[in-house]
Amino acid sequence: MAFVYMLECADGSFYVGSTVKSLEARLWEHQQGLGAAYTARRLPVRLVWHEEHEHIALAFGREKQIQNWGRPKRIALIEQRYDDLPGLARRRGKKPRP
Repeated sequence: MAFVYMLECADGSFYVGSTVKSLEARLWEHQQGLGAAYTARRLPVRLVWHEEHEHIALAFGREKQIQNWGRPKRIALIEQRYDDLPGLARRRGKKPRP
């Protein structure tokens, strides 16, 4: 099993990662400043969302997808407002949708 997860950092930003370790072990590493340079500078962190995948390749792909999302779309995912996700898609170089 593999996981993709989102942490909220002390500064209010979000960190998205994936792991094949237990989610609890990976969260502990982040809390100790061992998880990633980004989170180590923004402690403490808390787990706000996660998904389980059968293979790390699927989790990694989902991680990269979510990393490209803007803050409003990430918040909708955390709040499980799945119907809002398509409307929150970034439209680079285009006018916002009405």
